[in-house]
Amino acid sequence: MGEVLTGVHATWEFGTDAVHIRYERGVRTPRLLQVLGERRLPYEAVASVETGRGRRGTVVLRARPRPGTDPLTDAADGQLRDSADPYRLVLPADREGLAEHCARLVREAASGSGRRRNGGFLLPAPPVPLQFGGRDGRASFDGREVFFHWSLTGASAAKWKAGDQTFPVERLAGVEWRPPRGTGGHLRLLLREGGQPADPAEDPAAVVLGLVHGAVHDSLPFAAAVLAASRAAGGAAPAHSAYSALSSRSSASAARAGGPGLPAAAGSARYRSDAADIADRIRHLGELRGAGLLTDEEFTTKKAQLLAEL
Repeated sequence: MGEVLTGVHATWEFGTDAVHIRYERGVRTPRLLQVLGERRLPYEAVASVETGRGRRGTVVLRARPRPGTDPLTDAADGQLRDSADPYRLVLPADREGLAEHCARLVREAASGSGRRRNGGFLLPAPPVPLQFGGRDGRASFDGREVFFHWSLTGASAAKWKAGDQTFPVERLAGVEWRPPRGTGGHLRLLLREGGQPADPAEDPAAVVLGLVHGAVHDSLPFAAAVLAASRAAGGAAPAHSAYSALSSRSSASAARAGGPGLPAAAGSARYRSDAADIADRIRHLGELRGAGLLTDEEFTTKKAQLLAEL
């Protein structure tokens, strides 16, 4: 094809078999696009492409990958803001004709390309290793295992009792990602064995996100990489449907585990009594206060919260 479109935050180059998208590194560019750097969207992965009017008379060119072809959009599950959509290009009004011409060429190329049916992603996942910090712990992924290390003051009693967690990708059926907007948001690993509590704050296979914890540009590439690895290991179920199936078996699996709200097999952690657990946490809080990392008021408040759990 050979056409090139330069718009806000990105440049699209239309090759013979794919659209090569390169994102700007400027401070105004959304952080997710900066982290991605570039994407190569094969025409066979395109479900649709359209043009429309944007704000202030601009023109918007948007491509939509087919489900099952791009781990990033599968993990996002339609929850990204328009400004962070990696396949959306904003152009000046005088480029409308060229944008429509390019959209038509992509449609023709997509309709004439073969459709891969083997369940593998056509676009690559973000490279590993990856890590990010959530509200209640830190997550890391090396391509083979996901590791959760819980925060002393942020994690729930259920997570603290379960201990730090390690999940080989072979145990995963998928990933559920909810963006950190307002007070909500989480990244949950969907386990093949099921039995996961509904509340991510109580699930040792989930990390809770927040406005300053697990931002989109950190947590979404992480979710996409884990999703791609779990799919390659045999976890072919989409994230949302896998969680629905797993949660329907939650009560029975939790009962087999010996208590409500804890997965039947959530890593190799050993469970301790509530009293010993809380005593340990209060002792650590005291050490943090002694080191000047907690104020007296913060120590007193957290200690009262822990004692209330007895």
